Order: sequence, then C-alpha cells, then structure tokens
Amino acid sequence: MNIETVNCMERDAFVATFGDIFERSRWVAQRAFDKRPFATADALHAAMVGVVETAPRDEQIALLRAHPDLAGKEARDGTMTRSSVAEQASAALDRLTADENARIAVLNAAYRARHGFPFIVAVRHYTKDGILHEFARRLGNDTQSEVASGLQQIFAITRLRIDALFGRSDVSTASTAALVRLSA
Repeated sequence: MNIETVNCMERDAFVATFGDIFERSRWVAQRAFDKRPFATADALHAAMVGVVETAPRDEQIALLRAHPDLAGKEARDGTMTRSSVAEQASAALDRLTADENARIAVLNAAYRARHGFPFIVAVRHYTKDGILHEFARRLGNDTQSEVASGLQQIFAITRLRIDALFGRSDVSTASTAALVRLSA
C-alpha cells in the first residue's frame, strides 16, 4: 500500500480498505475519505483520529463499545475481527490459565458495569502482566477519564493497523509511543 494509491481510491474502495481500522466503525473511514488527499500514512491516520475526536460523544461511546472484551466472549466464540484476534494473541491473551481467565472475566464485568463499555488497551504495547496491572489500575477511574483513555488506546491500536497496511511495522512501536498516554 502507498499513499498515492490511497489518494486515487474511489469512496467504496477506500471504505473497504480502511473501514475496519477503527473496530467495526466504518463511519470513521467514510468521513475521513472527504479529507483526501493525504500527504502520508501519518496524515491519513491523523485525519481518521480527527474524525473521532470531533464526533459527537454518543458516536465516541459507540466506537468504544464496538471493541471486544479482552479474552472475553467474542474471543471464545471466534467472532472477533482478525485484527483483534492477532492483537490479543500477541499478548498471550489466547493462552491464559484458568485463574487468569477468571480474573479477566471479573475485571471485564466490573469495568463494563462501572463505565458502560469494555476496557481498551493497545495490547501490543504491554505484557500480559502489564495489561492486568492497567486493567486493575484504570478500573477505579471516573468514566470521563476512561473515555479519554479508551480513545487514546484506540488511536494507538489504529496507528499500528495503519502501519501494518503500509508495511511499516518497523516503526509502529516508536510512532505510537507518543499517542499512548499512560499514567504510572
């Protein structure tokens, strides 16, 4: 993939190519299409992030809710997107012990009950233990903070997805580090 090809795409081809970058939220690609031409893959991603940042709050919440629970029902049922399957596998979430599965199930339920959407983390930036730590740490945050954290994590995830489409996996960790705002 190269940016010249992207800039020449018809709307349907663009949405077909980029519609799932933001998990099951094709509206992001549909709106970003109108921001062409893009100078770089970074500009494409920035345009998509801008679409989400300026979207009404209910659409942002819908985007958060479009994500699967970590190692949750969708993972067990095999209904996650290919990207989510690969991402969760990268952090060994597909190989949890029974105790780890139980712990994540409790955390998923508590987080969803408190905030109304799933816990979202760019799992490629964490170890399994780091994910569990972040899960427990963020559970107590207020929902407004978690909307912001969830969106920042989505931006990091989508940066990795764009990098992969453009064959730039060698820069993905460095390019997303600045997008992931984590408190210690």
